[in-house]
Amino acid sequence: MASTHLVLPQLTVERLANLCGAFHQNITLIEQSLQIAIKIHDSHVTFSGSSEPVVTHAAAIFTKLYNQSSSPVNVEQIKLLLNIEESQPIMSHPVKLSRKLIQPRNNKQAAFLNSIDTHDITFAVGPAGTGKTYLAVSKAIECFEKGEVQRLVFVRPAVEAGEKLGFLPGDLVEKVLPYLRPIYDALYEMIGFKETQKLLQNDVIEILPLAFMRGRTLNEAFIILDEAQNTTILQMKMFLTRMGFASKIVITGDMTQVDLPKGTQSGLAHAVKIFNDIDEISIHSFTSREVVRHPLITKIVDRYENNKEEDFK
Repeated sequence: MASTHLVLPQLTVERLANLCGAFHQNITLIEQSLQIAIKIHDSHVTFSGSSEPVVTHAAAIFTKLYNQSSSPVNVEQIKLLLNIEESQPIMSHPVKLSRKLIQPRNNKQAAFLNSIDTHDITFAVGPAGTGKTYLAVSKAIECFEKGEVQRLVFVRPAVEAGEKLGFLPGDLVEKVLPYLRPIYDALYEMIGFKETQKLLQNDVIEILPLAFMRGRTLNEAFIILDEAQNTTILQMKMFLTRMGFASKIVITGDMTQVDLPKGTQSGLAHAVKIFNDIDEISIHSFTSREVVRHPLITKIVDRYENNKEEDFK
């Protein structure tokens, strides 16, 4: 958890009211947009967030808003300023791999990568195409190549997305192989096909269904749980308690693509809710604005979000 402080000169009650807005709506908007906490005491403002670049970025925005607070600051002013500031990337160290260099493409990705360095458990929630899994895999490989971890473990729940696993050939591992393909693709790109196969054969890299995690404790490992929206609460608890010493966990998922049986609460949604005030756990929310695939995907995601299934019943 990082924090920074700001002193606002000549802060009057009137300017403070103009700055905060009715029922502190302006402060709430900034906190939610940048995933930070803001505390104001007298003329001192404290910003707390997942990394130093994020809180510094927030303080810069707040300073500009303070300079406009001689009159009431409205939500549109804040949104405009946030949009302008978000076009200026937060400084983040690139992910340096032996085969390639990976740079974050936006502020949310930069903050996500920074928080993996500073937190043992990191959640990333958002739609497809925002780079959650790809960046997590790149960070795992970087930690392995640096010698910070001794093994890489990639996990997905074996939940069908409208199809039945039972009709697929092979055992459970072979049945869920298509669901694990995005992780294989990222590994092949980042460390090469032959090296990936060698590490898989030596059990340095494990790619397996969530059910295979029960009863294990993983030390000196980088563990990624992908598609976590399809875990139950008990499965999420089981997974998180597999963490051993000198290990890191990254959990990714998209709450708009839950394939659990109707009435079953997602373990990802539950975890994000109950862990949001633990400093050692970092939680990141991506939106369609951070999609880095074809630009049409942003519009597709937005249309589905604005036209829920209930609207057609």
